Amino acid sequence: MDAREIALKIINDVTSNHAYANIALVRELNRHKISDQDRRFITELVYGTIKAGETLDWIIGHYVTRSLNKVAPVILNILRMGMYQIFFLSKVPVSAACNQAVELTKKYGHTGTVKFVNAVLRNAGRGPEKVIYPDREKNIVKFLALKYFHPQWMVARWVKRLGADAAEELCQINNVTPALSLRTNTLKNTREELLDILNLEGVSAEASVWTPEGIVCHSYPALSTLKSLRDGLFQIQDESSMLVAHVLAPKPGEFIIDACGAPGGKSTHIATLMENKGRVLSTDIYEHKLALTQENAQRLGLTIIDVQSLDATTLGDNYARQADKVLVDAPCSGLGVLRRKADSRWRKTEDMFKELPILQMAILKSAAECVKLGGTLVYSTCTTEPEENQDVVNNFLKGNPDFALQHAGEMFPVTENKAEMVQLWPHIDHVDGFFISRLVRVK
Repeated sequence: MDAREIALKIINDVTSNHAYANIALVRELNRHKISDQDRRFITELVYGTIKAGETLDWIIGHYVTRSLNKVAPVILNILRMGMYQIFFLSKVPVSAACNQAVELTKKYGHTGTVKFVNAVLRNAGRGPEKVIYPDREKNIVKFLALKYFHPQWMVARWVKRLGADAAEELCQINNVTPALSLRTNTLKNTREELLDILNLEGVSAEASVWTPEGIVCHSYPALSTLKSLRDGLFQIQDESSMLVAHVLAPKPGEFIIDACGAPGGKSTHIATLMENKGRVLSTDIYEHKLALTQENAQRLGLTIIDVQSLDATTLGDNYARQADKVLVDAPCSGLGVLRRKADSRWRKTEDMFKELPILQMAILKSAAECVKLGGTLVYSTCTTEPEENQDVVNNFLKGNPDFALQHAGEMFPVTENKAEMVQLWPHIDHVDGFFISRLVRVK
């Protein structure tokens, strides 16, 4: 099975079976012995084709007269892959994109579809000038949506809130693969020691400017080959996500609850900052995700993390006024991490902003009941939308006078930030979009 057929199989799995692109990609790559070059090409082809979904269908529409609904899903995906190569992969010759698409169609289609795919792609290769994007000034939302592969409703939100130029910058960076970031396991080594070890393992990396334990990797071999990962010398975690535990400011000996803790990135960070002394209760409603928390804790050598399958909206019934600190990293729309998940933008709907804040408030209220007098409550999300962030916190404070807002930004360990409630943006801060707030129980 060649690289393009492997990519097609993954894309079909995502579009027809609702598989997650990152999981389907890793699973399929692990089934084949392929070169690093093919691995990179498959990754680019899969993520790029999925990410550019609606734009590719719009481009295809310039060269076909029939409805795309009448095209078999696998054939449509072959066309999408071909168009992605022709219009967005400059290093791939048009002839190669067309010829390989035809060969795939011979395997997955019939004589008629072979002629159809060949004609459509060769017409596109000969006449790419047929594709004209909407006028930017006359229809900024449609222009940005098609140019940068985003749903129009999402772009409309950002244009209204941020302005056209900033919305364009955000859409652009959402299409750039972010650097891999690691969190040093400071119980086993220092950041400087880890950087030396990674260098010997073929990793090009540098210290993060956001956190004292963070590392940013620019190039690296397959992570499964790194002994340092297997030995628990680090945890994969984004820089903005690492800031959450620092804002919580855990201390050795405390009892801390991570209300939506799986798969354990923040739970293990909290336990590490506690020097593995005290107790961290990491809860989640999904058993299989809690198993990942346990695996991460064991690999990192952390013994103070207890996991419990629990609905976070019932936390207060079980641990009223018992915790020194509670973290609510709430379920959210995830619009701050779109660049990490190629298929994510197409799985979102505007209805989320009616449904999610209700759940987020329920979790926050229940978690707040667990906090001792003088204790800390941190609310964070990996989204950029005010309905899920500032609005939730402000509405909570209106109904809960026992809590007061503190300056989350002042708790940042390295960079200075004066914001009470911090909103980080990919296009401004060059980290995942994250919201972090800090509250304290005053009575």
